[in-house]
Amino acid sequence: MPDGFIVVDKPDGMTSHDVVARVRRCFGIKRVGHTGTLDPFATGVLPVAIGGGTKAIQFLDESVKEYRAVMRLGSATDTQDCTGTVLFEGDCSAVTPELLQNVITRFLGSISQTPPMYSAVKQGGVPLYKLARKGETVERAARNIFIESITVDSFQLPDVALTVRCSKGTYVRTLADDIGKELGCGAHLVQLRRTASGPFDLSGSVTMAELTADGAGAALQSRITAIAAALKHLRTVRLDAAACHKVRHGIALQREDVAADAGLILAGETVQLLCGDAPAAVAESEPSWGEPGARLRLLRVFDQDCPLHSAR
Repeated sequence: MPDGFIVVDKPDGMTSHDVVARVRRCFGIKRVGHTGTLDPFATGVLPVAIGGGTKAIQFLDESVKEYRAVMRLGSATDTQDCTGTVLFEGDCSAVTPELLQNVITRFLGSISQTPPMYSAVKQGGVPLYKLARKGETVERAARNIFIESITVDSFQLPDVALTVRCSKGTYVRTLADDIGKELGCGAHLVQLRRTASGPFDLSGSVTMAELTADGAGAALQSRITAIAAALKHLRTVRLDAAACHKVRHGIALQREDVAADAGLILAGETVQLLCGDAPAAVAESEPSWGEPGARLRLLRVFDQDCPLHSAR
């Protein structure tokens, strides 16, 4: 079973944990975990790590995400989506495409956003949604997020279809709620579909039907993105057999352990160490590579066999 990531096109009504359970059964493996939780009503890209891929989750570059959403003007709900209770109703008949675009512009770039009560953010070790279900509301610290773009795809009151490109940690339903407040009529999401999360998108995704089909575990192995490919945003440093041996035993690499053509590695830079074409580890330079005593401190060692030793 290859280690890596498979992109699941999550359907409406399933939790992200439900998807993980299906993937476990499909491939017959316990070490499975997802990145970037999707709300049960949301659909689309859910990257799922398999085997050693779970060790690589923290090093993924999922800084940019893309969503397609349908925002309904004229009412706001306690969950900020269509699953909640209506808290406010307003008249949206005076909203024009020009007015909407003017308001949307205020949310572009770096902004501050307060996580919704119905979210998995923990406060005092307790997920906010558990407090919300008890009818409790607590103060939440605002977060800095970045909205790269908001495109209006269709405007048919009371519904507006949007494509949003944003930073990790952005709540699109909170964005819709805030836009509704600015318009004065309220708003909530009725559809949310994630189309991309960092290097993962819908083009290589698998459906629930594919995951549950007979023989799916074997049939879908070719759809798994290898760890090295998922971490392609990191500089790659290729190791010889001796350096691979050190890494496999958790020993940090000194400057002389790495080929000269690796180039200058900056202080604090994170790199991917490859043994042949297989990921050996993720490491961080300390101090700068050209300074005395420079080394690559191992952040995470992957447990794959070293092909350079296997070939002996």
